[in-house]
Amino acid sequence: MNKIKKEKALPLSEYKVLDLSIARAGPTAVRLLADWGADVIRIEAPIEGDIAGSRQGPDSQNLHRNKRSLCLNLKTEQGIKVFMDLVTKADVIVENFRVDVKNRLGIDYASCKKINSSIIYASISGFGQEGPYAKRPAVDQVVQGMSGLMKITGEPGRGPMRAGIAVSDTSAGMFLGQGILLALLHREKTGEGQWVHTSLLESMLCKLDFQAARYTMTGEIPKQEGNNHPTLSPMGVFNTKDGQVNLAASTDKMWRAFCEVVGADNLASNQEYFTAEGRLKNRKVLWQEVNSITSEFLSTELVEKMNSVGIPCGPINNIGEAFDDHHVKFLKMTKKATHPELGELPLLRSPITMSNVKQEPVFKKAGPELGADSDEILRELNYSEDAIEKLKTSGVIKNS
Repeated sequence: MNKIKKEKALPLSEYKVLDLSIARAGPTAVRLLADWGADVIRIEAPIEGDIAGSRQGPDSQNLHRNKRSLCLNLKTEQGIKVFMDLVTKADVIVENFRVDVKNRLGIDYASCKKINSSIIYASISGFGQEGPYAKRPAVDQVVQGMSGLMKITGEPGRGPMRAGIAVSDTSAGMFLGQGILLALLHREKTGEGQWVHTSLLESMLCKLDFQAARYTMTGEIPKQEGNNHPTLSPMGVFNTKDGQVNLAASTDKMWRAFCEVVGADNLASNQEYFTAEGRLKNRKVLWQEVNSITSEFLSTELVEKMNSVGIPCGPINNIGEAFDDHHVKFLKMTKKATHPELGELPLLRSPITMSNVKQEPVFKKAGPELGADSDEILRELNYSEDAIEKLKTSGVIKNS
């Protein structure tokens, strides 16, 4: 195990991670490890052409901060040797190739385990490592559709709708990150490495949560409900004088508080609305009645009134408004990374807070240029300057 002795070290600072991942799902998992101290080496294939723009763009910088880059040609015998030299010193390998690629290259779990029996090998695929769809290509939106998510997202009668973020990619990345941490805990107890894997489809089916359980337990197939909650009422989007808000007054206590604070004695006395079941059964009429009341208030006024009596209610912001909110500013959801060309970049921080371990005030480095750290990494493997130069000449490695 790679051990780094450091005062007040971050929880993962003793671990070395080899990042073979591309796109979004794998990098999401690795970002968790990098943000909490792991020494992450991003192993990238040599490519033709200038892609500095995309590497320096918000997406790449957000995914790949806190990493070093080794540009390594894994399609060469010498490139595989360099990789296996890295494996001997690594704790974790992360990849999200198509399932057959790692086997074809000879860098699959079985091959790496021969070099380092305690290695944690972590994989993300579209549909799983085995099964009828295992070799299919996958992207987030295709999985959103196959999982059923798009059939419960959007308004009734208007067709399927994708979520506004890459939810299956990021979910798979978060689940794999958890799996890696579980495997590291297991290794602490047993000394055993292992292969841990998930897929976009498995992760998305899990993220369906209670909507999926409605089907698995009762056979009910949830449908699109638009902005209304599928099983609770009133909970959804309501109009105001100057816009719209989200409001949730679905419990008996919250419903009574809502009626009292807005002076809706007629709703409070309506027996059809006394119970959650009654409010759900009559929710179309109830929405109209509640909406007629909320439309008499300004958004800020309604939010204040509702929250003052314990009813969740909030504005519907665009992303700029969300980050300009005074509470979001208090949370300090961004911190800076310094890029050699772009200067200081405000990037999203990890949302995890620990009482005994503080996040670093800045990211240790911005997303690296292709092969920016190739020489440094090979020197750590005790490659001589002459050997490094030969690898460059033969096209096995590359510097930015």
